[in-house]
Amino acid sequence: MLRLACRRFRPDEPVTLFGMKSQQTMKPATAAKKLGVYLEATPEEFQAGVVSRDELDELQANPPQWLRDLRRNGPHPKQLIAQKLGISTSGLVRAGITEALTTDQITAIKEENPDWLVRERATYREFRAEEARLAEKARLADED
Repeated sequence: MLRLACRRFRPDEPVTLFGMKSQQTMKPATAAKKLGVYLEATPEEFQAGVVSRDELDELQANPPQWLRDLRRNGPHPKQLIAQKLGISTSGLVRAGITEALTTDQITAIKEENPDWLVRERATYREFRAEEARLAEKARLADED
């Protein structure tokens, strides 16, 4: 009869079938999203491999020069572009912006303040206000 030795594991400790710690990995696209950078602008070696949780933590704690440059100058992913412009990602699409933009390009759009940006900011503010109203309504309903 085969008896397996049992040892207690902490609930937050990842384990494999044989009790060894497993290494969590993620695709480069997931890591880029977590780092807030545009994947296609990252170095080739970053795009080609997988990223472990430990490597991601290290990149966040001690970003290399390429990561600092990307975060500062771009090109930026659409979620960050929308955030910097104060609109939704859908608003970007409606405006015809489908490619990544640099910080300078985003700044130029903000300074120009085109009609579409004014409209999209107003739409986004209305959306957020309605979202807050519904959340408050749900909170009050839960209290009753």
